Amino acid sequence: MTDHNHQFWSRLDDINSGMLGVTQDARLVPMSHYTDRKVSVLWFITAKDTDLARSVASGPQEAMHVVSDGGQGLYARIHGTLSLSDNRAKLDELWNAVASSWFEDGKQDPDVQLLRLDLSEAEVWATGGSMSFLYQIAKSKITGDKPDMGDHYTLTF
Repeated sequence: MTDHNHQFWSRLDDINSGMLGVTQDARLVPMSHYTDRKVSVLWFITAKDTDLARSVASGPQEAMHVVSDGGQGLYARIHGTLSLSDNRAKLDELWNAVASSWFEDGKQDPDVQLLRLDLSEAEVWATGGSMSFLYQIAKSKITGDKPDMGDHYTLTF
C-alpha cells in the first residue's frame, strides 16, 4: 500500500459522511459511508425508496462520492460503480445507532437497503488539517512564501 493510499484510507476512516450521487444525475445527497479498504469499497445504508436506490435498481451505475473535512485534512472526489447489495452479514457488521434512527423496525425493516460503491479512482487533496492551515497562512504572511497546502494526487483502485 502506497503512502498516499494509506493516507487516504486512514483519513477517510475518520470522516463520517460525504455527498453521494450517480454520475448521470448531478444531484448529490448527504450520506454516511463505511469503509472497506481491503476490497476498495464504500458501503451506505439507505431506504429502498430513495432516489439513489431507485437509480441503481435496474443495475450498477457510475457514481461519485465527495468528502470534504478540513479537520481531517481530506478533500476527495471518489469515483466508482454503485449497486444494490443484499449482503445481510455486511449489514449486520455496519448496523449502528445512527442507522437505526432512520428505520422503525431496525435492520429487519423491509425498507432497509445496502448500497455498495466499488471504487475505481479518487482525486485527493490532503492537507495538514485546520491547525496546519492556520499555521501555513501565518507563516506565509511572515516569510512572503506561498503556504504549503499539502498533497494533491490521484489513486486508482
